[in-house]
Amino acid sequence: MKKGRINNSRFKVGKPVIIVTFFLFVILIARLCYLCLFDYKVGNSTITAFIRNRNTKEEVIMPKRGTIYDQNGNILANDVISYTIIVYLSENRVDADGNKNYVEDIDMTSEKLASVLGVNKDAIKEILEKGKANNKYQVELGTMGKGITELVKEEIEELNLQGIDFTEEVKRYYPNGDFASYLLGYTVFKEEDGNNWLTGEMGIEEYYNDELKGDTGFVTYERDKYGYKIANGREYVEPSDDGNDIYLTIDNNIELFVETAVKNAFEQSEAEWALMVVADAKTGAILGYSSSPSFDPNLRNMTSYLDPITSLAYEPGSTMKIFSYMCAIDSGNYDGSATYESGTKTYTSEVDSSTVTISDWNKEGWGTINYDLGFALSSNIAVANIVETFITKDDLKACYTKYGFGVKTGFTLKREDAGSIDYKYQIEAATAGYGQGITTTPIQHIQALTAIANNGVMLKPYVVDRIVDNDSNKTLYTGKREEVATIASESTIEKLKELMTNVINGDNTNSTGYAYYMDGYTLIGKTGTAQIYDYSKGNYMTGDSDYIYSFSGLFPKEEPEIIIYAAIRRPKDTINYLAPMVKEVEKNITKYLNIEDSSNDKMEYKVESFYNRSTNDIKKYLENMNIEVLLIGNGNKIVDQYPSMNTTIYEDDLVILKTNDFDNKMIDLTGYSHKEVVNILKFMNVSYLIEGTGYVYEQSILPNVNIDDKITVKLKEKYKEG
Repeated sequence: MKKGRINNSRFKVGKPVIIVTFFLFVILIARLCYLCLFDYKVGNSTITAFIRNRNTKEEVIMPKRGTIYDQNGNILANDVISYTIIVYLSENRVDADGNKNYVEDIDMTSEKLASVLGVNKDAIKEILEKGKANNKYQVELGTMGKGITELVKEEIEELNLQGIDFTEEVKRYYPNGDFASYLLGYTVFKEEDGNNWLTGEMGIEEYYNDELKGDTGFVTYERDKYGYKIANGREYVEPSDDGNDIYLTIDNNIELFVETAVKNAFEQSEAEWALMVVADAKTGAILGYSSSPSFDPNLRNMTSYLDPITSLAYEPGSTMKIFSYMCAIDSGNYDGSATYESGTKTYTSEVDSSTVTISDWNKEGWGTINYDLGFALSSNIAVANIVETFITKDDLKACYTKYGFGVKTGFTLKREDAGSIDYKYQIEAATAGYGQGITTTPIQHIQALTAIANNGVMLKPYVVDRIVDNDSNKTLYTGKREEVATIASESTIEKLKELMTNVINGDNTNSTGYAYYMDGYTLIGKTGTAQIYDYSKGNYMTGDSDYIYSFSGLFPKEEPEIIIYAAIRRPKDTINYLAPMVKEVEKNITKYLNIEDSSNDKMEYKVESFYNRSTNDIKKYLENMNIEVLLIGNGNKIVDQYPSMNTTIYEDDLVILKTNDFDNKMIDLTGYSHKEVVNILKFMNVSYLIEGTGYVYEQSILPNVNIDDKITVKLKEKYKEG
């Protein structure tokens, strides 16, 4: 072989190799194009999502739950933000400018944080040193650094500490604590679609949960290799849509009046429960709504999940006589002056011919009386006769249904109970007429009572005044007066007002509503005392206080502006705890709303002090204003008076004046009403026993005789019989 020549045969490449290489190259180029141009799958994800998720993070932005207000804009429930302190310890953490952004000086940081948080420096230092020793990227401070307020957060930020950050959390807050709690309800965190939502579980919070909750947003941002947000990195935000705000018809001041009165009665009586609802008589708007025992929605320390105002049906007792009388009067057959024999009434069973006797609450009755008086005295036998004489048992059931009993009102709370007005036999109709053997709810009574304030037109009770969009402030819904039906004629309503007036403002000593009377006020209403049925034993309880006492009323008389329904179950004794509760609320509302009885055209007078003034001058002065004067003694100077100074009185009211020569002799009480004679004898400090009803016609200690014993005073009715 010659020098310099090369044998190329050894490097010859065959065609198959070239072809295979070419195709492999083409496949490689195609694969590369595919990887560059197409969004292919990687595991359970795509390459685009994989890359994005590797370097970016998407977080949900939870909306702010809508705020609940009273009608005047006072907050009843709202979201509050609290913060948790985060302390960064990793030496790799820097800010956007590359500066160190972790805690270097643990001792100094612990001391300054402790001074703001009011905790021991060493407790913080221990957590930080332990985290540093364990190479923790970040740590929290336990309970010391949780739940801090915006003000505390700002105070810490002013320290300019390196490596300190905060996370925020939201909780639902009820600033008034135990206040209209069953109405407002409460919230808990519940998971939905992977998010932790504040969710209503009772009351308005539950019923309007969808309106209050809002819609989520999201934020997408770049993150570092540790998964933390890169400062000043690219970020996209889709804001959340906050929940709508709800304004209730509740008036914070009226609610406070009601809450205070109910809690006092509940505590003093040691009852199982007490409740009161106050409504605007002309619209049906609920102004006050309270029951005890209640709970603090911040603590959720309830003993019962049942709201007794809407979810607890019970036998109402004699407050139903308002509606049994309404049915009879509206039929056109009622004759209030017709008489009947009170006391007892016996029925023969339609099943087995046995006999059953019902009675008036005082067992023996009041003899032969008329039906108008029967209402004032709350006579069960009056109603039993009405359901036979003026209307039928079927008429009564139809009326009750028309008045809204036995069906839900549709009031804006879940789990409303419809109650039951079902009965079959005549004796059951009689007992239903005085509220026994049927069940109703307080909210049904509020609805039915609106007819008395609106000439027979029944209104639906409501509690939401308006719903407002949180962002635009646009009103999305407005609550308003809603007429359900006309359930009685105007003449029927006028007659009922007269009967309800006599329960409280009449002169009948045995009137069941006499304890609700107050000078200068014209509350009208009806009381109720219902036996409690023991379902476990199949009979009615028989203890002295085994009753539900209730009251239905309106004021002022002629043009009612306010409706009150109140009830109390099983107080510790037979003391009337309801009357003081109702009167306290009536007085406070009257003053707060400046309510005046437009029908009262009598001249008003504020009593002065008459002490040591001339008897003749003051007597003449008062009589010139058409005020009745009673002199105790014949002296020329006044030494005591009733009513006391600054009391408001009206024309025809009685003023009692004691003179300086009162010799402890009895005066003539003839013609004075029960109310007046009680005031006179109390003023004279005389023990007394009153028999009968109406006006004084006989007294055991005669006029001008020395008072040395208890006096017995007898009264007669002025009602016409027959």
